[in-house]
Amino acid sequence: MVTQPKRRLFDVGEYYAMSDAGILAPDDRVELLDGEIIQMPPIGVNHASCTNRMTHMLVTRFGERAVVSVQNPVRLDAYTELQPDFMLLDKREDYYSTGHPGPEDVLLLVEVSDSTVGFDRGAKLRRYARAGIREVWIVNLPSQVVEVYSEPDGSAYGSSSVVGIDGELAPGAFGDAAVSVSEILSKLEAPDEVEEPS
Repeated sequence: MVTQPKRRLFDVGEYYAMSDAGILAPDDRVELLDGEIIQMPPIGVNHASCTNRMTHMLVTRFGERAVVSVQNPVRLDAYTELQPDFMLLDKREDYYSTGHPGPEDVLLLVEVSDSTVGFDRGAKLRRYARAGIREVWIVNLPSQVVEVYSEPDGSAYGSSSVVGIDGELAPGAFGDAAVSVSEILSKLEAPDEVEEPS
């Protein structure tokens, strides 16, 4: 009888146990996706600059109406905990001190993508849709656009659009608060040379 090797998948508890044991260092840039530990590339200058701009914009625009979470975890299920660049979360007085937010808490999720556009638009976006995250923005730095995905249906989104640097967009949860894409993006001098995670 021939048997095929199987991947050893980890749940969230084991993932945290590896951190507690020092197998994963505090500064390791890793995420847990469907039981697999994914190592993310370092944050380049363009990514960091965009993140700084968006932090200011989101806190200024939405800080009184939602919890603005920056590069913090969202637990999608027992085998997936990802760290998007931004989330607007349902307002809670405890600021999620009792546990990481889940899909039902997320009003908007944002990934800032430079070298990882394919991964963010592929595996991660499918996973967000499957979990029911209601709206995702991918800030596509190389193309200087924001990709907007909403209406999750299975492992895809039923609605998608692309907004250029001269356009405006608003989160579905806050349709009265339009954001200029030029507030998010600035002209890049050169792309960051970093490989995508495999």
